[in-house]
Amino acid sequence: MTKAAEQDARPALPEGLVALLTGHLDVDAAVERLTPATTFESLGMDSMSLMELVVAAEQEFGIVLPAGGLDLFPDSTLGDAARAFEDAS
Repeated sequence: MTKAAEQDARPALPEGLVALLTGHLDVDAAVERLTPATTFESLGMDSMSLMELVVAAEQEFGIVLPAGGLDLFPDSTLGDAARAFEDAS
């Protein structure tokens, strides 16, 4: 399988999550670099940035994420966040 075919086969991230990262949190990364396997740490995000992401997601999507049940850390992936947000909606 070619590299281009592998990229096409990857599951896409929800557009809302990408919009939060690039718009609201000003993550400086090309959209094509944002994959389910991308870690927050690789985007320069720390624990404080993750808290901002959670608050922004709750406001934007009208969801409530569990206080202690959301296990997102700098080494978590965007796919982890997408699943957590999906489960909360």
